[in-house]
Amino acid sequence: MGGGDSAFRRRLERGAELRSHRGAGISAEEEAQLEAAEENERQKRKKVDDAKRVEYLIRDAMAQGKFDNLKYSGKPIPGLGEAYDPDWWVKGLIQRENISGMGPKAILLRTEDAELDARLDAQFTEKQVRDILADFNARVIDARRQLEGGPPVITSTRDVEDEVARWYGRRAARTPAAPPEPKPRRTWWQRLWSGAG
Repeated sequence: MGGGDSAFRRRLERGAELRSHRGAGISAEEEAQLEAAEENERQKRKKVDDAKRVEYLIRDAMAQGKFDNLKYSGKPIPGLGEAYDPDWWVKGLIQRENISGMGPKAILLRTEDAELDARLDAQFTEKQVRDILADFNARVIDARRQLEGGPPVITSTRDVEDEVARWYGRRAARTPAAPPEPKPRRTWWQRLWSGAG
């Protein structure tokens, strides 16, 4: 295409030159040649179908390296074989932006349930632990009603008394045992008399 490309470029430059001289005294013969050349180029462009044009553009872009280092180069496109999900863009946004606190209640409650022990361990009083557990259980029961739709809620409520006992156990395991009482230090008189006796 290199040789044909330069010949095409020369013809276009010649055509532009002749076009600029149209009202400036070019002969009728040169004008007819110009129009014939333009018509010839139009006919050539019509003959090249879109598929060949696209193929050429893709090969040209590949030769220029425009497809190098793409995100999914050599990997399958994620979600290509799965069933259509109308909320695909919302889920993708939540995953890309690492947005928390948004989404179906069932998924949010599962995530919160997995992190609940660590949240309870950060509390200082039994009342705080009981309040957090009561709020969590109320939200699980509310989500089970499925008033807003979404996936089914499989997260179970937590038994408050068991969780408080587990919280006390984890708290006791974290606090170090008190060091043994040091022996009273003997004075030099005590050491002198105990060695003499």
